[in-house]
Amino acid sequence: MARNAAAADDVAASTDGLMTRLGPKLRALRKDRELTLEAVAGRAGLTKGFLSLVERGQTTISVPNLLKVCEILGVSAGSLFDYRESAVVRGGLGAPVEVGGSGIREYVLTPETEGNLQVMRSVLKPGGGTGGAYTLDSETIFVFVVRGCLRLTVDGQESLLKTGDSYTFSARAAHSWDNPGEQESEVLWSIVPPIPRISSANRA
Repeated sequence: MARNAAAADDVAASTDGLMTRLGPKLRALRKDRELTLEAVAGRAGLTKGFLSLVERGQTTISVPNLLKVCEILGVSAGSLFDYRESAVVRGGLGAPVEVGGSGIREYVLTPETEGNLQVMRSVLKPGGGTGGAYTLDSETIFVFVVRGCLRLTVDGQESLLKTGDSYTFSARAAHSWDNPGEQESEVLWSIVPPIPRISSANRA
């Protein structure tokens, strides 16, 4: 089991921050909606070449820009997540997810059937982070620093969190985060309720 976990981390590290899973999903959604690269890129304020690289999993995209693309495609970022079928997660290796940013490996630890709470584990390289501020269509976020440090900015107010520190804030507040330290850091995020799997524009 330990050998399998190490291998999974090696794979995650080799694709750290790239859109290798999410990029092709975005491309398929764009084509399904019969939208061109130019159209989506223009509405998102990006270049066609950059968005093409994202779709091919060859570059990173900031969280705010990823959420813009999702909005244009009419999907919630939560609908693009993969989940483990079992409620038991070994070694912190839940379902790998890509939600933008750079220098980040992220995993969903809660199963798809959990409707009240979503827990995510983020491992950040030095300098890794969201690349800008964003909001989520949830209510509350609780973050706990397992190791290392996290610079969290909520509504313009910056806090430096260290190992063992936690912070609770509104998911609807503009927030960004990064690892300003020289060592890798690890944090746990609890999001209530989970990031929606249906975009607000498509809800009844």
